[in-house]
Amino acid sequence: MAVTGDETETGTSGDLTACQLHNSSSSLPQGEAEASGRSSQKHSESIAKRELRLMKNREAARECRRKKKEYVKCLENRVAVLENQNKTLIEELRALKDIYRHKVE
Repeated sequence: MAVTGDETETGTSGDLTACQLHNSSSSLPQGEAEASGRSSQKHSESIAKRELRLMKNREAARECRRKKKEYVKCLENRVAVLENQNKTLIEELRALKDIYRHKVE
């Protein structure tokens, strides 16, 4: 049901509205329909780009968290080694002090 200039007000508005909704894309002039298609394509491309960017960002964040965890583990190991070394040095110092005291007496 196409809308022409011959129709009068006697036609029901429900039919006209249904027709306009059903044929809304065909009622656009050719240039506007193509522009609408390009706009839709640009929108789809921007959504795809956004999804790709988000996916890359998630992967980068995952890699960053993995590296941070590895770095913290390395620091914890170093702390453990230094604590053992410190304990050994304290014991050695204590032993040397004892030896020195015995020589002085």
